[in-house]
Amino acid sequence: MKQQKHVTIGVLLISMVILLHLTLTRALPEPEYGYNEKSKKGPKHWGDLKQDWVACNGEMQSPIDLSSQRVKVIPKLGELKRFYKPQHATLLNRGRDILVNWEGDAGYIDINGTHFFLQQSHWHWPSEHTINGRRFDLELHMVHVSPQPDGTNKTAVVGVLYNYGLPDPFLSMLGNYILDIPVDEEKISIGVIDPYKFKMGGKKYYTYMGSLTTPPCTEGVIWTINKKIRTVSRGQVKLMKDVVLKYYEKRNARPLQELNQREIQFYDPTTKNTPNN
Repeated sequence: MKQQKHVTIGVLLISMVILLHLTLTRALPEPEYGYNEKSKKGPKHWGDLKQDWVACNGEMQSPIDLSSQRVKVIPKLGELKRFYKPQHATLLNRGRDILVNWEGDAGYIDINGTHFFLQQSHWHWPSEHTINGRRFDLELHMVHVSPQPDGTNKTAVVGVLYNYGLPDPFLSMLGNYILDIPVDEEKISIGVIDPYKFKMGGKKYYTYMGSLTTPPCTEGVIWTINKKIRTVSRGQVKLMKDVVLKYYEKRNARPLQELNQREIQFYDPTTKNTPNN
């Protein structure tokens, strides 16, 4: 009788373990698109997956290689004008990346007199843009929009590149929050965040006209890529990789796109020569 009781308890424990495993590895929907080059949902096929994504086959797509041979120095561009202010923010695990969303007016950047208001920030691993063929370990995108009279938005994205090294202070602050967010539509409050905490450093930057780097790949996006390379720890990048869907844990970076006839402009307050990268 005692042996039977032990067997019953053992079966119960095994059942509980199996149930817990199934809960933790619950079936999640297949992603609409991915980054595996060999997959039918890979980057080469994005423009064919949906009619609304046809722009992914366009001629002004991002990311690109910021090659010195194609860069034109434009001193009159001036420094990137940022007018940010602290605002309440939330954190969301979109499955493919980690996103910080500002819930109200967090300020704007000024490009040629047009105000582009900060909406959200997210990260790609490895970097999407390269400089003279060199790829970096992480890339931050700060997405801004300018509402138009017809109800549409113009978009401007500021990109920051990272190499492995010292921890990034902002990601250090987000560490515990990232661990707490599941892969779904649930978002959590991270309090009032000052966008200036995304340290850019340096006044030099590249700019060009491109697109969103994920479907629907909308073109007409103004890109500003800071030339100064910041640092991030391997652990910080691994943390983000560990909490997203398995389809994106290795990479969530789109391959380079053709530059075609586009011009890459560069602002350097110290020289009028082509930048030496």
